[in-house]
Amino acid sequence: MKNLFGESAHIPFLHRFRSMYIPNVKAMSNSVFRILLLLVSLAVQASGAAPGLAKPECNETCGNVTIPFPFGVGAGCFLDEWYEIDCQQSNTVPVLNKTGLRVLNISFPSIWGYTNGMISVRLPLIYSNASCGGDGLGEPVSFEGGPFVFSQTRNVFTSVGCDTLATVGTTESAVVGCRSKCAEISTNISWHYSTCSGRDECCQSTLPFNLQVFSVDFKEEGGHHGCKHAFLADRSWFLKSNETGLYDLRMGNTVPVVLEWGIADNTHYSRELMQQNYSTIYSLSYNEPFNCDSSFSGIEMPFMQCYCGSGYHGNPYLINGCEDINECEDPKNCNGTCLNKQGYYDCVDGRTTTKFILVGVGASLGALLLCLLLWRLYEYIKKRKEIKLKEKYFIQNGGLLLESELSSPKYNVEKSKLFNSKELEKATDNFNNDRILGQGGQGTVYKGMLTDGKIVAIKKSKVIDKGQVEQFINEVLILSQINHRNVVKLLGCCLETEVPLLVYEFISNGTLYEYLHDPSAEFPISWDTRLRIATEIAGALFYLHSAASIPIYHRDIKSTNILLDEKYRAKVADFGTSKSISLDQTHITTLVQGTFGYLDPEYFQSSQFTDKSDVYSFGVVLVELLTGQKPISLQREQVGRSLVTYFINSMEEIRLFDIVDAHVLKEGKKEEIASMAKLAKRCLNLNGRKRPTMKEAAMELEGIRKLQNLSGMQHNQEYREPTESHDAIFASSKSSIDMNIITFSGVQPLLTGET
Repeated sequence: MKNLFGESAHIPFLHRFRSMYIPNVKAMSNSVFRILLLLVSLAVQASGAAPGLAKPECNETCGNVTIPFPFGVGAGCFLDEWYEIDCQQSNTVPVLNKTGLRVLNISFPSIWGYTNGMISVRLPLIYSNASCGGDGLGEPVSFEGGPFVFSQTRNVFTSVGCDTLATVGTTESAVVGCRSKCAEISTNISWHYSTCSGRDECCQSTLPFNLQVFSVDFKEEGGHHGCKHAFLADRSWFLKSNETGLYDLRMGNTVPVVLEWGIADNTHYSRELMQQNYSTIYSLSYNEPFNCDSSFSGIEMPFMQCYCGSGYHGNPYLINGCEDINECEDPKNCNGTCLNKQGYYDCVDGRTTTKFILVGVGASLGALLLCLLLWRLYEYIKKRKEIKLKEKYFIQNGGLLLESELSSPKYNVEKSKLFNSKELEKATDNFNNDRILGQGGQGTVYKGMLTDGKIVAIKKSKVIDKGQVEQFINEVLILSQINHRNVVKLLGCCLETEVPLLVYEFISNGTLYEYLHDPSAEFPISWDTRLRIATEIAGALFYLHSAASIPIYHRDIKSTNILLDEKYRAKVADFGTSKSISLDQTHITTLVQGTFGYLDPEYFQSSQFTDKSDVYSFGVVLVELLTGQKPISLQREQVGRSLVTYFINSMEEIRLFDIVDAHVLKEGKKEEIASMAKLAKRCLNLNGRKRPTMKEAAMELEGIRKLQNLSGMQHNQEYREPTESHDAIFASSKSSIDMNIITFSGVQPLLTGET
């Protein structure tokens, strides 16, 4: 006995996968050599690149200011909120987000920790009262709880005012200050800050170590109530602004101030840095890549300071952020042969160059051979993994279940093809979205072209869980045993991908739903064509119910599951919810599945699906063909939102021809229309036992067609005028249609199983 793929049933499917991949060693070796040359070239180019100062994928600059970690712009780029930089004014002005101070420059501690990490910011002036141009005393600038202190060596406190005692204090007490006296000649005050000495209304004072809060208190002496202002400023700023007058500064709002920064010792990240620091100290390297000085080691700075070691550069606050400097890139460093080492370099004369070259060539050849061996091993492991993965997918997609079902004597399946994943990827251009014909609840359908030029529809199921595997295998088994010209043909399947794939014949002209209900349809379907389509659907369902080797209930008959081929022949599709039953069964009990408007009320109440449930759904399709209306429509009145109810009421009130489609009424004879309507009403009987079988429905529709043809022959003899068959008339009426346009659009594409 042979299974679905033409193999003996006793041979496991898994053996077939192992024989599909044999590596081509010769072609592989040539590819490996070219790839190794490319990698070496890229490594040489990358070695000279400067190391990053910010975290990966974070901006290193804001305007012309470099932003190194632990500072950062954007979420995930800074250590904590104190280091967050807000890049304002179209990403050109950096601001410390926590304090709102504009950043001018950020620097790391110098090597061996001679200077601490510095950040220059602009600090606002503090005025004695609002009338002087400021906002009164102003809010104190506080960095308490943060990693910043005002630099004692780089800043100076300056006060300007007549007979004024200005003190710098924390939030609790004054710590330092200075007293300025009135100028002797009040009309000629134009001295500069560089001459501040306590006279001429200007005084200066140094700061204490580790000051984190800056506030100013003005105390008037001698009854002078004039404007006074004070500020902290970078000492170097005074040297660059010697021409600034004592009161000219009031025209501005801020002055540059230097803060010293570090990171707290008691954080997880600082401990991680220290641990890395210890590992480099006790390693065998010539020079440590970086060092960190804790505040507990006696430094005056209350926060940990890190710096790259000699021969390294980069960011010491990033893990492995300090990288070796290649001194050999500068020809001034060595007149002989320069050999770069970690943290230093060696300069050797030309006599030893040959020796190094030979050693290098030998080592390179050995490394190349090793790489080739490793590459072969890698390729072998990769192929093995691919085979294992395909085996895993095969089992995951129900391959073993399919084997088991096919070995059962109840299935007599014709041979179908097992497609491999690469063939279907090529056919669909790697499942390009432009190839999508439609999407539904069960998966997505792509249009593809096989290597032999055959156009197919490839259904890519959604990722299925264990409970859905049985439903997928059910569709494969049902379609594989169906052989009818009005049922969509399964060409094969692929089970070696992450999601299962089914390959069907391509049905080019879309769904019956589109031609009946789409207002943009280019032409209406004639009465003759509607009658033929109804007959073909009935014949296909009769085949499924009675003529197939195992009776099959479709369970989702609707106009979106009726496809039209290039000759506008009906093709019944979508067997995702179908069930096959044994010959002695009359019904199956399942969870209710189906589409509202087509669902058998008797099945909905009892959960027992019979062949008469398919008959009910077929009756709804007949009413659609007669009326051209949708099964459920909010545009009809309340009592007629259901097309079935609307139709039955019209039949009972003898108003059938009021609801029939205008094209049907114009082209069809009333006797034919009435006959189909009566059949539809019988199919829609609420009592399933009183409904006709699909065999009876098919015979009745065939009889209507024969009477139609007989009537046509008599008409021809009477008038002696040649008339084309209904197929030819329909073909001529569609001559203006572009047959290359695929009309799969809607909500229900080919075999999606959407309900």
